[in-house]
Amino acid sequence: MPRPIRCRRIERLPVFRSFSPDDSAAEETVRMTVDEFEAIRLLDNEGLTQEACAVRMNIARTTVTAIYDSARQKLADALVNGKRLLITGGHCEVEPVIIQQTVLEKGSNTMRIAVTYENGEIFQHFGHTAQFKLYDVEDGKIVQEQVVDTNGSGHGALAGFLQAARADCLICGGIGMGAQMALADAGIKLYGGVQGSADAAAKALAEGKLDYDPNARCDHHGHHGEGHECGRHGEAHECGHHCHGN
Repeated sequence: MPRPIRCRRIERLPVFRSFSPDDSAAEETVRMTVDEFEAIRLLDNEGLTQEACAVRMNIARTTVTAIYDSARQKLADALVNGKRLLITGGHCEVEPVIIQQTVLEKGSNTMRIAVTYENGEIFQHFGHTAQFKLYDVEDGKIVQEQVVDTNGSGHGALAGFLQAARADCLICGGIGMGAQMALADAGIKLYGGVQGSADAAAKALAEGKLDYDPNARCDHHGHHGEGHECGRHGEAHECGHHCHGN
């Protein structure tokens, strides 16, 4: 029986998920996992030793070496051969974001819906969300609600925030590929392209009647600052499971 793969602790989800050469159309894609990205970030960007990196990722030093070697080979392949680099998937456990306010307790049989929120409406630009409204659903009915401030910016931080708030799914408006992958890596189901009343949308989802766009895309380049392509929904994960139960 093969030895189970130990999950790698990720302190910060990548904000930028897709890189392509400007001077050619990249026909092939290199997929780097989030844990490979984390090893590159800690070793090359922060300048840690492999021993220190192993402690931060909660894995053995030999595992760090293997992950780092794989990541460097993928970077070289993308740079030398002009391929698109996509960061997604992996056996990861994301370091939870600290929420600066008390979040209501969630029952064991409760589905928690998060909605990008502004003045009662669904806020349309995920990466700039200042508030989420959380709705707890049991037996198809909303049983409690709460508005929480995000205290963060960028889809990587927001995905970690939603995971820390124990959200199971997100209702939002426009959202780009990088944000979609960040949510998927955090184990959060996405319902994008929704407009109008946040309360009405949450009620519709609780009742299984929500009208949403599975191909929702970000339509505000230049304002979002996420550095990703838009409209590419549902990129396949290399990892069949995540340690947070999804």
